[in-house]
This record gives sequence, C-alpha cells and structure tokens, in this order.
Amino acid sequence: MNITEHKNISYKQPGKFEETRFEKIHNVIFEASKEPSILIAQEIAQLIRDKELQNKPCVLGLATGSSPIKVYEELVRLHNEEGLSFANVITFNLDEYYPMDKSNLQSYFFFMHEHLFNHVDILAENINIPNGKVNSDDLYQYCIDYEMKIKAFGGLDFQLLGIGRTGHIGFNEPGSHHNSGTRSITLDHITRVDAASAFLGIANVPRKAITMGIGTVMSAKRIVLLAWGANKAEIVKETIEGKITSEVPATYLQQHDNVSFILDEAAASELTRVKTPWLVTSCVWNGPLKLKAVVWLSELLNKPILKLTDKDYNNNGMSGLLTEEGTAYDLNTEMFNKLQQTITGWPGGKPNADDSRRPERAIPERKRVLIFSPHPDDDVISMGGTFDRLVEQGHDVHIAYQTSGNIAVSDEEALKFAEITQSICPNCEVTKSIINFLKIKTDNDIDSSEVRRLKGLIRRSESIAATRYLNLSDDKVNFLDLPFYETGTVKKNILAENDITMMCDIIDRIKPHQIYAAGDLADPHGTHKVCLDALFEALKILKQNDYMTDCWVWLYRGAWHEWESYQIEMAVPMSPDQVLKKRHAIFYHQSQKDGVMFQGGDSREFWVRAEDRNRLTAQKYNNLGLADYAAIEAFKRYHF
Repeated sequence: MNITEHKNISYKQPGKFEETRFEKIHNVIFEASKEPSILIAQEIAQLIRDKELQNKPCVLGLATGSSPIKVYEELVRLHNEEGLSFANVITFNLDEYYPMDKSNLQSYFFFMHEHLFNHVDILAENINIPNGKVNSDDLYQYCIDYEMKIKAFGGLDFQLLGIGRTGHIGFNEPGSHHNSGTRSITLDHITRVDAASAFLGIANVPRKAITMGIGTVMSAKRIVLLAWGANKAEIVKETIEGKITSEVPATYLQQHDNVSFILDEAAASELTRVKTPWLVTSCVWNGPLKLKAVVWLSELLNKPILKLTDKDYNNNGMSGLLTEEGTAYDLNTEMFNKLQQTITGWPGGKPNADDSRRPERAIPERKRVLIFSPHPDDDVISMGGTFDRLVEQGHDVHIAYQTSGNIAVSDEEALKFAEITQSICPNCEVTKSIINFLKIKTDNDIDSSEVRRLKGLIRRSESIAATRYLNLSDDKVNFLDLPFYETGTVKKNILAENDITMMCDIIDRIKPHQIYAAGDLADPHGTHKVCLDALFEALKILKQNDYMTDCWVWLYRGAWHEWESYQIEMAVPMSPDQVLKKRHAIFYHQSQKDGVMFQGGDSREFWVRAEDRNRLTAQKYNNLGLADYAAIEAFKRYHF
C-alpha cells in the first residue's frame, strides 16, 4: 500500500499513474487520522493568513461528525500557541437537524461551539449555522436566504466534508440533484441508523434536516473530504472509482477540479490499488501479499486453493507471481499449508507438541492469559469459544473489562432495577434519587453519577454471571472503568495518563504470556479504538520489562467486522456444542440483548451477528479447501 509519509495534500490530477488508473478523484492515504488532520488544519490556517494579507475575508464551509474533530483541535492549538486569528473568517456549516434546538447536545450548533468557536477569536456575527428551529412556514425562504448569503460573500473558499454510508455529503441523500441548493431534506434510514448512537436510539433521531446543496458544495474553490475507518471503505471506493450517479451524491465530486479525499488505511482498504494491487501495477511479492492474492483468486473463482491452475493466475493479472514461483502447484501447496497451520484447537498452545508449525507456543504449558474487553460483553461476543477453551485447558485466565459500559444501558432497564431495589429497601435515599431522576430525565440531561453507577453495576453483574458460566473464578475478573469513558455521553474524553497507567498496572501485575484485545476499529462509538490505543501505549511503556519478551498479543474483532481469511494467524474452530455454549454466555448480558442501543447499521442482535460471522469464517476456510467446521473464531497477532 502506498501510504503517505509527511507529504502535502494539495490537489493532484487523479488517475495519472498506472496504479491509480481506476481512480477519478485525487486521494491521499495515511496510516492513521492524526497526521492528515494536522495537515488539513495547516492548509486552512495558511488560507486564513493569505486572505488576511489580502485584507479579504476567508469563507469556510465546515462539517460536523467525528471525522473533523482532530482538524478543529489543531486549529484551536494554532490559535492558542501560534497566534492564528479567526477575525477575518466567515463560516457556513453544511447542515443541521430539523427540528433541533441550539442548546441540544446533538445540535451541530452545540458541536461547532464546543469543538471550535468557543476557543478561537471568530466574531459571532460571522458564524452561520442552519437554524434548526426556524418556523416551518418560513423554512423555504430561510434556505434561499442562507444560499444567497454564501453567494454574497463570493462563495466558499474552502469546504471541509465527511461522507456518509449512503454517499451523502452534507445531508444530500441519494437522489439529490447536482445543481441543488440549500434546502430541507428527509434523512435516509441508514443515515438515521448511523446517528442513533449519539441520540441514544433511532427513535430520537430527527427525520429531517437543513443542508447545503450539491451545487453549493461544488461551487467551493477547494474541497477536502475526510474518511476514517473500515465502515467507510465501500462507499469511498464507489465514490472514487464508480460512475457519477445521484444514487451516490459524493460521486458528483469527480467533476470538481480541486478536490482531495484524505483517507486512513482502513477507509482506503477497498480501493483497487490497495485491495488488489497486482491488477494495476507490478508487485514486490512478499509472503503476506502472496497469501492475500492467492486467497483472493480462490474466492473470486470459487475454487479451492489446491485446484487453481496456471491459467487461472495468468487470466487474472497474476502472471508475475507465477513467474516467481514456478508453477501453480508449488504456489498452491505453499499457501494452503500456511492457512492450514493457522488452525488450532489449542489457543494457549498444545503441550508436548511440535509447535514450529502452530500459531502458539507449547511452552509454558500453563500460560497466564489476560483478555481485555472494551465493554462488558465483547469478550464472550468476540471470543467466547476461545475463552472457554483457555479455561477448560487449564490456563491461568484473567479478564479485564476496560470500560463500565454504562452508557449502553437504557433508562428503562435502569429504572427496572432501581424499582426492584426500592421494593427491597423502601427507605434507600440513593434509590429514590435515581428513580426521581430517571422519571423526569429529558433528552438533554446527562445521567447523574448515581444513575451511571447503577448502569455500570448492571453491566458488572451480567459479566460476572457470564464468566461464572465459563467456570472462571470471580477473583480473576477485573473492572478497570477507565476514566476516559466516564462522561455520561457518547462523546468520550481523550485518552489520558491515568487511563494508560491503569492498563500498565494490570499487565504488570499479571505478567501475561498472552494478551487478547479487540482489534475491531469499526465500533460505531469509537470506544474499541480508544481501548486498543490504551493497550498500545501501555505496551510501549512496558516492553522493556523482561517478562514482556514472553508476551504475545492476539487481536480479535468484535460484532461489526471479521479479519479477512488472509489476515488470520490463529483460527480456533468450534463444535456445535461450543457455539451453543457461547450463545448462552452472551445471553447473560441481558441489558444488551433486546433493543440494544448501539446496533450500528446491522439490525441483528449481537449473538446472531457473532454466530453468523463465526459460521462464515468457517465456511470461507472450507471453500478454500480446508476442513469443514461449524464455526471459527479468528485472531491476528500484534507485534510490539
């Protein structure tokens, strides 16, 4: 993959080179989102300064959502530490929910002030955000006036964009016309589903919005679109490589002469030059790329690996690989064996066995194992079968739940427990306080500390019940309650020193031979990523310790995505009985079973998703020519 290292992000003509010949929009790929966010902020800052020198206003089109947050953080830093002034800046936000009060925590007015406007010297009269409370009778004229105001300032000098899973930019949903202006619009169901976590349920997400039009966005002199994470990969590919269509409004950006898509690795993962580079350029065929290519070819042709022929390779752009390897037979055998060796029923290593071709070491026979679970259910959802195996095979297993998970407990569930408690202890003042709060709570209220504690205790009791079911003793169960999570809202604090210290402390205490952690970065509310970052930071600090030389880290994925077949380094098969046992362990998390709050774009319950995903992994292995199992849990090793 062609990952950018400190390169500029200025516009370059797309599709100029053989490897980018399918691409119709300029894009730059970074390893993670932090560096490009800084570069974008610097580009905006330079534009502001240039306009200031010309004694002209700088007109910015701004976006909301999680993608631009780091850009705004850097702009605030530039203001505070390097004297960047916003006195000449005029802003127009893309959109706002309708109806929506400015004071609502989910309003884009609140978002922009919290992340940017409250921290810089922009004049209040220069801030333009669609008014979500404008009278419905006046809405049509209000939209026209908003549009005319943008034009009166000479249009947008710079437009910052994100992209939704429907391909919407702003709230221009599928079907939007390329000449559309600022208007009210009905939101697509997928858009509302994606926003559901922030609103604590889809029922609370407004059905309408006010948005700048496609034509308004396209009139901007410079456009930068941000896309982070695997859940954006499909729509990014469709936008950059697909045909222009109103069904994917972002494809209209192909017609703009100064637009750049700034992507992280995950968001770029479906682009042709990333996913199948052998189709567009000559490749340096290392081991992982060979495996990726062979698995891809097997899946493309629906043929087991061992049945692939020279002709199959030549006809699908892989003649170069075959030239290096000699014959399809030799290559097929090598890649088949690599996959075969990932399969083990002994995730902690098999005692008294040759481990040279196994994913885990045989020694020590009894390993100290530390399983990190971002929320109090990710352990059983993602690796319940492996968890069971590790305990059953006699390893010293410890579980650490990184966050309380309290935000994912509904008010109705908390009220039920509070009322049960009150019936047992009628005079408990804390219980009375919780009940009173929950009965008068509004959409804008953040849970009180007592309510958050109750919701956290509900998740704890469910976790203990599940781990007991898997025969893990209570003294091996740890609840970290990392502070970054404890905000009472979907928006979390940034990772801080005390979070990392708590991670270091538990690793240092247990001194594990194995660590299991969630490597699923498609989590819709981002907690998995923060928890993984906390682990990575802890590993950086602890890796100098002697005991860490014997520590292997295995990453599992959660309920949203699974590792691709070629990425899997340990595959733990499950029998039908084990699948059922895993299901029962998940069922102990009753507060998350029905009407779960953070469903994402998938309506299936988490236990169904987990079973389907494990069954599909097993099926993929079987289709590649390997043994037929009921289900497989998959892991990838992280080297620190």
